[in-house]
Amino acid sequence: MDAEMDFDEYVIACVLSRALEEIDVGQATATEATGLSRAELQEILTSRFPPDLVDAFSLEEVSDVEAGVEEELLRGMLLSYARPGDPASARFAKIVARRALRHEHLWQDLGLYNRSELSHLLATHFPTLAAGNTNNMRWKRYFYRKLCEAEGFSLCTAPTCRDCMDFKSCFASEES
Repeated sequence: MDAEMDFDEYVIACVLSRALEEIDVGQATATEATGLSRAELQEILTSRFPPDLVDAFSLEEVSDVEAGVEEELLRGMLLSYARPGDPASARFAKIVARRALRHEHLWQDLGLYNRSELSHLLATHFPTLAAGNTNNMRWKRYFYRKLCEAEGFSLCTAPTCRDCMDFKSCFASEES
């Protein structure tokens, strides 16, 4: 396998790990945690992971969840920047849009080790969008700024930003 494919599988494993944490505490179902349909999860799990792990997601007990307006906006933006014809990019658009609604930094919400892994994921699957982040802005902040600019506004924050412990550092100068 090539390095890009290995990295994609690593990211999927990280996301599934976070999903299992949420499932275990009753916070979400597998579809709610990932933004993927039951069929998409079934395909990912059965093709890449051992049967015991598949059982842990209790897919027979979950149903597909409709995305809310905010998630649809994020997903639509990501899809508009996704690599054309790449099913992995489309899948990551769903995952990233769903996980961006969580309350931590996006790299943490995805279960990644650090922000540079998130940057690598976005540069791989949404290259034009990632390249536009020339000021190294935090990714959620950047996404919401792009959405607001599309609506004709100049400054917006992600809804979870106001409650974040890192609000001051996140909205400090982008140069540091």
